[in-house]
Amino acid sequence: HALRARVELRTRCRVREITTNEHGMASGVIYYDANGVERFQPAEVVILAANGITLVYGGGSRGLMGALAKSVHEHGGRIIGIIPDFLKARERMFTGAQEIIVTRDMHERKRLMFERADAFVALPGGIGTLEELIEQLTWSQLGRHNKPILIANIKDFWDPLVELLDHMKRLGFIHSDLIIDYRVAARVEDILPAIEAAAARARISR
Repeated sequence: HALRARVELRTRCRVREITTNEHGMASGVIYYDANGVERFQPAEVVILAANGITLVYGGGSRGLMGALAKSVHEHGGRIIGIIPDFLKARERMFTGAQEIIVTRDMHERKRLMFERADAFVALPGGIGTLEELIEQLTWSQLGRHNKPILIANIKDFWDPLVELLDHMKRLGFIHSDLIIDYRVAARVEDILPAIEAAAARARISR
């Protein structure tokens, strides 16, 4: 079965049915922060656009979030943004997206992202990014989904989190009955191969 991949960074989004590319992926939902553009440049957007993957993200134009959307747009990629009404001004809603969805609140935004996502990717970000990533790890642990989850550990940003997860495992707070399945990629170019491998494994285990 073709995978409609949605990779996550710091925002939420919705994607509609489109033709998949040669990798079986159509869209990337990315959890990403609205800040941090000085330290982390969105080089991964070239990979997304070059592979025909639609960016599904939080709909803003500030910081990393905005840099990501603008770069995908400049490289001819498709963008779908989803943003709560109260954040339209604060995060400066990106008007260059081919599809924009304005939600009533954050809960609706998160629900739409989860329902339409086939994979989740977390790039460097803040509290919002962390919360979204942990939520997907929790739902995966509880057996609510088996969608690929990838931590993009660019410049070792997520090292403390990965170490904390390992610490929890050693102390038995994450045990074999409630395992959490995620992958870590240290380089941008490793993101898509890791997602493809996880998706293939998920299809086999169904």
